[in-house]
Amino acid sequence: MKRHQIAVMGGSGFIGRYVVKRLAGRGEVLTVGGRHAADAGFLKLKGDVGQVGLVNIAIDDEAVLPAFLDGKDALINCVGILYERGAQKFDVVHHSAPAKLARLAREAGVARLVHISAIGADPRSPSAYARSKAAGEQAVKDAFPTATILRPSIVFGPEDDFFNRFAKLAVMSPFVPLIGGGETRFQPVYVGDVASAVIRVLDDPAAVGRTYELGGPKIYTFRQLMELMLAEIKRHRHFIDLPFGLASLQARLLSLLPKPPLTPDQVEMLRRDNVVAAGALDLDTLGIEPTAVETILPAYLDRFRRGGWYDRRRAAA
Repeated sequence: MKRHQIAVMGGSGFIGRYVVKRLAGRGEVLTVGGRHAADAGFLKLKGDVGQVGLVNIAIDDEAVLPAFLDGKDALINCVGILYERGAQKFDVVHHSAPAKLARLAREAGVARLVHISAIGADPRSPSAYARSKAAGEQAVKDAFPTATILRPSIVFGPEDDFFNRFAKLAVMSPFVPLIGGGETRFQPVYVGDVASAVIRVLDDPAAVGRTYELGGPKIYTFRQLMELMLAEIKRHRHFIDLPFGLASLQARLLSLLPKPPLTPDQVEMLRRDNVVAAGALDLDTLGIEPTAVETILPAYLDRFRRGGWYDRRRAAA
């Protein structure tokens, strides 16, 4: 079987490392790019010697990208940010840079492009994040018409920035805030299922030019997800309903922190449900059975329990 040459931009990030693992596991030769990719030496362990190469490269570095893409059969773009900081702006990272990357990939003769976006991408959204995601999708399609777009809901897994963040908050505080009353709906998708979707669309000719929305098997309100998290770490905390307006004011202050737990733009995103749209192509279309949150959370939230992993062992004894 031919070993494909595949470039993975953002391959050292949360989603990217799972994509790299799956591709390396089936023998593909990978070049992983990112601003700090060379520091992610653990990715080389996913394959044989020389199978995974690491390159420090910015997604909008037009001087270096042609060499990064030269000779590649496919490109997977996993780059994304949750908040703006310094030169890392939504419009650059999610829109103009992917447009440039897609154009250069087409010019380099890359056959397949998979671009990871997000559910909620909408040019009319009040959220700058969602607008930039929508603009990026359109720009990628304009530059590379056969590109496949993947839109996951909240992605969960051991390194996620969702359950880990709120579990840490629950350890430090007796209160858990519920923005907008906690009624926003989500359809969390396991990071391993997102990686599986990347593999499936690369292999499936029918996926060319299509957009897929990726969600888990169940829809939860934000309150229900917090209840799941608290039950898993075995901590009782009081919920505080936080109106959107007040949450936005608090987020302005929190956004000044180096790694803000909440930004005004994220508050705007919480005003809309984040679930797979009716009739959308999804994991089921790709023949992937979605993984339930309840089966994965115990594998990585142990450290937030009193007693940690040992507490789970005693409970199972």
